[in-house]
Amino acid sequence: MPECKPRRLSLTIDASLSGKTVAEVLREQLHLSGTMVKRAKRIPDGILLDGIPVFVIVRVRSGQRLSVVIGDTAEAGDLIPTPGSLHIVFEDEDLLILDKPAGLPVHPHTGEQVHTLANHVAFYYGQTGQHGRFRPVNRLDRGTSGLLCVAKHAHIQSLLKAQLHTGAFARRYYAVCVGAPEPSAGFIDAPIGRATDSAIRHMVCPDGKPARTRYETRRVHGKFALVDLLLETGRTHQIRVHMAYIGCPLVGDFLYGTEAPLIARPALHARSLCLTHPLTGVVHTWHSPLPEDIRALLPSL
Repeated sequence: MPECKPRRLSLTIDASLSGKTVAEVLREQLHLSGTMVKRAKRIPDGILLDGIPVFVIVRVRSGQRLSVVIGDTAEAGDLIPTPGSLHIVFEDEDLLILDKPAGLPVHPHTGEQVHTLANHVAFYYGQTGQHGRFRPVNRLDRGTSGLLCVAKHAHIQSLLKAQLHTGAFARRYYAVCVGAPEPSAGFIDAPIGRATDSAIRHMVCPDGKPARTRYETRRVHGKFALVDLLLETGRTHQIRVHMAYIGCPLVGDFLYGTEAPLIARPALHARSLCLTHPLTGVVHTWHSPLPEDIRALLPSL
């Protein structure tokens, strides 16, 4: 089995940093949180200055090389590694971008502890000699297909979480709705909270959390409409709740609309993801084509 070393960040000290403590450089230049610094201190050779273990109170000098372990050093908790198909769109030392099929839950739950995306990723990490917990950055419902970003360590997860719902982490979806929205393009700004009569349903309510969704109708075919959506917040079931709220529930959404015999899940697909890689600064954009069950609802496509 291949063996990968934990992810390590390195920095050459320049004149502007000379005299600062190791802790200050780690926080200010490498953007490590206090928790990440404490964690690195507990790892053998977790913090090195010119290749030698060092205390974080030591002051650095120009020309020295500082490095710190940021990657996980142990397997993923109590997850049961389970073989399964993973559609990997992109992978580097920090990120795993996956195209999730509809029907596959992301996390284990009471009714399913083995066959989830988390279990499959744990198995993949083991097979490729990687260590790490399962750290999804964005969320997808079981019935939603499309792009999901997984962080390979806590540092990149923290940086990406801070980017969520900004231009540095933009998620677009396609949905097929019953009825065409009026107007054909718009902005839904309606707070979402838990429904009082259900343990799983959510609803628009005055005391809910802020929720904002932009939409634009792309195609109308009979009573169905293909709608392009951009999330500005990330509330549970946000798109499903908002589209039902304006009178255009998703096709196949039994929870917020009515079941449709043409599709066995809400017709929702995470079609694109654009993010700025926090450690490299590179802007990445990935796309996922519409799956066949959604395409079948709109033959004109």
